[in-house]
Amino acid sequence: MSGVGPVEPGEDTRVREAPRPRPRGRLARHYDRHRRAVLASAAAVVVLAGGGYLYTSRPQPRPAPPPPYPSQAVDLVYVTASRATPAGGFSFTVLLSVRSGPPVTVTRLTQPYQGLSVVSSPAAPFQTEPHSVRKIIVTLRVTECEKAPRNPGLPFLDVTLRNARAIEAHSFILGTRYAQDLSRALEVACGNDSR
Repeated sequence: MSGVGPVEPGEDTRVREAPRPRPRGRLARHYDRHRRAVLASAAAVVVLAGGGYLYTSRPQPRPAPPPPYPSQAVDLVYVTASRATPAGGFSFTVLLSVRSGPPVTVTRLTQPYQGLSVVSSPAAPFQTEPHSVRKIIVTLRVTECEKAPRNPGLPFLDVTLRNARAIEAHSFILGTRYAQDLSRALEVACGNDSR
């Protein structure tokens, strides 16, 4: 063979016919017409589902620890005693310091003895800010010498404290200097009343 022209089929060859497309359903014809929109929607759903999963499974920061209880954040220190007051009283100074946490409010200041009454300056309730010190002048007055202790061993002050976490009643032992000063003041106040 030589020459230019189309190739002709040889002997015993047949022309193959292309297979006829099978009839397609309504959904398949709809997909053919909207293929791009369907693929874009499916991709968007996959991206949103993956993003939602990653968002909900991300590591969460630890919550801030709760503030300390007020009795754990406060120090009450006996500083000095002043002279006995004329009406059978005894004044002394304490320092209330708040080491950390939110502000602490002193809602009540009392003592355990029935024969004594307590007045403080500033009067309760008062608030002390964190990382600060508040000077408190406490005056104990003898109301009944029979019920007042003669020689208190470890006298303490009952203080009710409140902060953002809790309200607590706490007893502060002010030490031996306070016990000695209180004993002397009680002797002076009730010295004439000993029976």
